[in-house]
Amino acid sequence: MAVSIIVPTLNEEVALPETLRALFSLRGQFEVIVADGGSDDQTVNIARSAGAIVVDSPRGRGQQQNAGAAVATGHILWFVHADSGPDPDALEAIAGVLADTRVVGGNFTLSFDGGTRAARNLTIAYPYFRLLGLCYGDSGIFIRRNVYDALGGFKAYPLFEDVDLVWRIKRVGKFVRLPCRLTTSSRRFESRSFLKTFAHWTLLQVLFWAGVSPFRLAKMYADIRRSPH
Repeated sequence: MAVSIIVPTLNEEVALPETLRALFSLRGQFEVIVADGGSDDQTVNIARSAGAIVVDSPRGRGQQQNAGAAVATGHILWFVHADSGPDPDALEAIAGVLADTRVVGGNFTLSFDGGTRAARNLTIAYPYFRLLGLCYGDSGIFIRRNVYDALGGFKAYPLFEDVDLVWRIKRVGKFVRLPCRLTTSSRRFESRSFLKTFAHWTLLQVLFWAGVSPFRLAKMYADIRRSPH
């Protein structure tokens, strides 16, 4: 199966090189598409030098991933964050699970990098999110291209566009978690109170469940990203 790997970026010159090295080391038939939201650092140059296809997009992860999907040629779309790296057998794992025609998409077992308390806590906590029906984009969501098109792709939400897409995927077919790992950064939780940040994120999620607009929630999310405590 040909896989289009779509990486949304915005000023990711620090994290992106390692992510691209991991992606281009994968075995199988694939292309890497970097969907950039207007970086003013070396992100785009790094992506092109590595051999990725670069597409410009309005800022916003949902819109950027849709822009990447619009130029993708693969039968499978796999969305990978710019600070994440997969195991070497990731493409074989995707192909294996999609051999079952009932499966329309899935994600990976997630680990957070580093030896910090935040990284350890997040790695422990993430499996419990799945029990609550939660799945975020940092876990490497993949989906059959025809299903993605039928669903209309990501909504142009500034927040929880990934949760929304997974909810819609599950309505049309089977969504599975692979035992294969994806390692991502815990940087969102570094240099600030883990409990405070986690509690705030949980509150945003509950409000989203309750029907609060993600555009309104994004303003609250911006506040915690600026806070150093």
